[in-house]
Order: sequence, then structure tokens, then C-alpha cells
Amino acid sequence: MAAKSLREIRRAAAAGIGRRRCFSGDAAAAAAAAAAAGVAEGKVGGGAGKEVNLFTAINQALHIALDTDPRSYVFGEDVGFGGVFRCTTGLADRFGRNRVFNTPLCEQGIAGFAVGLAAMIVNEAAKFRYRSGNEFNCGGLTIRSPYGAVGHGGHYHSQSPEAFFCHVPGLKVIIPRNPREAKGLLLASIRDPNPVVFFEPKWLYRLAVEEVPEEDYMLPLSEAEVIRKGSDITLIGWGAQLAVLEEACEDAAKDGISCELIDLRTLIPWDKETVEASVSKTGKLLVSHEAPITGGFGAEIAASITERCFQRLEAPVARVCGLDTPFPLVYETFYMPTKNKVVDAIKATVNY
Repeated sequence: MAAKSLREIRRAAAAGIGRRRCFSGDAAAAAAAAAAAGVAEGKVGGGAGKEVNLFTAINQALHIALDTDPRSYVFGEDVGFGGVFRCTTGLADRFGRNRVFNTPLCEQGIAGFAVGLAAMIVNEAAKFRYRSGNEFNCGGLTIRSPYGAVGHGGHYHSQSPEAFFCHVPGLKVIIPRNPREAKGLLLASIRDPNPVVFFEPKWLYRLAVEEVPEEDYMLPLSEAEVIRKGSDITLIGWGAQLAVLEEACEDAAKDGISCELIDLRTLIPWDKETVEASVSKTGKLLVSHEAPITGGFGAEIAASITERCFQRLEAPVARVCGLDTPFPLVYETFYMPTKNKVVDAIKATVNY
């Protein structure tokens, strides 16, 4: 059935049907249609909601995306069966195997086919809009990927590769921390005229539970969120690492240290203004992520803030990150940027 679906979509693309998302006018029309339907970016309406976990919020967003745009497809490894993490449960039954279908175990093939219903991610998708002078785009191309530690993933399935994609102009990189963010950011990603790499923290698929509106809504792809106000030091993270940072803030507060905590949410483009305003107030910055410290996105944040806030910094920018080694299965706890490591770094930075 998957092979038949691939042939059908190739024929549609050859006839100019599957490529319609590549035109700026269609992206604008989709945005206008969303606005007409009352979908406000950055505002979550007061409609009925219920508590769901992160993978259910992702599933709701995919249902809405397929329901509101008949040109949308979802395909990948096991997605037709509901997916390994159950994020695509029910999609094939509702929208049919021609729009939701499995692919071979070949990530290169999945990405290549997605871009040339559009061209591979780095060399083609990211540059498609630029080299056409904004005449064409890969709007609607959203590459979903689970990432990060899960307790037993080992050196292949616990990696955090976000920094690779942050280095490619033309791509947007998004990482939510909870179900509400996951749904609103995913819908905004699908409707954005740029290709988006959307990382989903495996650790939170079932553990993160909160009330999520059942309606259609979007969150902006350029705004960080200050989730805890403070005056002594600024902490920045994304995805599952925010839970670790929140615990570290609580422990630091017991020692009289007031931490301001920021969820970056969008790594590219990242919200420099919000971070700069916070660091200008606190005079200190700590960045934490699961990825290895060398070449991690925390280094880019540290460099940018040093350039922007050099005269206001009262201590070197601290980084608490993964180690420069393949992810070790047995020594996962030793590898991870844990709460105790963060608390030690907070105290060292504040007392510098």
C-alpha cells in the first residue's frame, strides 16, 4: 500500500499538484485561511480543553494540519501504524493511506522525498526560498524527529543533534517543553513558509501532562518564554532540560539565589532580545542542554550574549551540557547535565 501511495503522489507532483505548497502565494493563502478561521498566532483561545500528554498534543496538531489542508501528507517509519511513540495514532484511519503511510527504514529517502514533493535538507530545502528570490518555498515541510535521552536509548537513540541544523541558514529549529507548546508550535511550523526541523523530547512524550485546548491555535516561532522571574542569574534551556533547570532553581532558592529561567523554544531564530534583557538585569548567564558541550548551541548563545552584554556581565557565561563522547548506555546519569551539576554551576557563577 505504501508503494502505491508513493507512485500516486509522484504522479500528482509531476502533474503540478503535489508541488503547490512550494509557491509563496499558496503559503500566504493558507495563512489567510487560518486567520479567517480564527487561528491567532500567539493566542490560545478559551475553548474547551483537557489534560493530555505531549504525544497526544502532537497527535492533535497533526489531525488539525491534515484536516485543514488537503495538500498535507504525513509519512515516515511506522507512521501508518501509529508510530513508535504513538504520535500518529488514528491518522491513517481518518485520512486514508494515500495521505498517511509508511516508508522504508531509510531516513535519507524520507527527507529527500519530502523535499521534492520538494531536495535534501541542507543543500536544497534550506536554500530553496533564497535561491529563487522568494518566488518559491518549501512551506509546509516540517521534519518531526524525537530526540534526547530516554533512559535506555544508548549511543544512537539518545542523541541531541539540534546544533547541526542550527548551522544551516534557511532552516528553523523548534523544541517544545510541554504539550501546550508542542501543539501550538507544530501547527505554526507546518504553516510556516520555511522548512522546519521540529524536535520532540522522547522523555516527555508520556511524562509531560497538562491541559491543552482542543481548538486550532499557533504559537510564534520566534519568542522565548520567561517561565520564572529572578534577579541573581539567568538560566536558559529547551525541551526536556527545562524540567532539570526548574528543579535546580528550586534548590538554589533554598540558598537565597534568585534564578530567572527562560525556555528558548525556538533555537533558530532565537529570541536574543528576551535573553539580553534578562542578562542585563541579572549580570550572569548559565546555558544547559543535553547535547555535547563542544559546538553545542549553548556556545552560540554564550558568544552572542558576550558580544551584546559584555559590560553588564559580572561572571563568565556558564555551560552545563552533555559530555564530548558518544552517549553511554550504562553511564547515562554521568553523561547527563543533571540537577546537581546545574546547582553547582549556579553557585560558582553567582559567587564568582
